[in-house]
Order: sequence, then C-alpha cells, then structure tokens
Amino acid sequence: MLTSAVPILASLDTQSTIDFYTKKLGFTFHSEWEGYLIFGKDDVFLHFWTTTDPQIPKATGCYINVTEVDALFAQYKAEGVIHPEGGLADMPWEMRQFSILDNNGNILHFGESLSG
Repeated sequence: MLTSAVPILASLDTQSTIDFYTKKLGFTFHSEWEGYLIFGKDDVFLHFWTTTDPQIPKATGCYINVTEVDALFAQYKAEGVIHPEGGLADMPWEMRQFSILDNNGNILHFGESLSG
C-alpha cells in the first residue's frame, strides 16, 4: 500500500535553493550529496537534483496538501513568493489553494480541502 510520495524538483543553483527554501519557505535543510538536496517541513519532504538547463524547472512542480492555508498564504505573501496568477482561491475541485514560484522556476501549489 502507498503511504507517501516525495517530489524531486530541479535546482539551478544549490546554495540559492538552500537559501530560498530555508529563509523564504521555512523548510529545514537536511543534506546535500553532489548537488542532490533534501528539505523537510512538518511531514513534507522535497528533494532536488541539480541541472544547468533553466527550462527544466519551468516544467516541474508539485502539490502540497496543508492545513491553515490562509495563514500559510499570508506568511508566503509577506515573503513575496506568490505566483502572479496564484493568489488564494477556492477551486472547483474543493480545494482552497495558492501557488508560488521558487527561485528555480518550479511551481508549488499549496491546498487545503474545503470539505474538511
């Protein structure tokens, strides 16, 4: 049976990715092996591999289920990382969500179920 999944996103610069995820998003940096990065926050883990192709992160992203989406939105809005078209909204698929672009161009969606 499946229990969880860990997205593996693209990183264009190791140190910039570490700075963005720890300082802007509040993730804990766990480790780095030859450009492979591991971060965690609460029960969510994100992994990154290094690439020099700036087009790759523009085509990758992930969806993170959260609680207290309004508070998280306010926190990330203050950090200036909200996607220009990713403001907080109730979606037809019964999620209240928002989106950010990270320093590499990956899109991350954060959503909370409207059905509880």
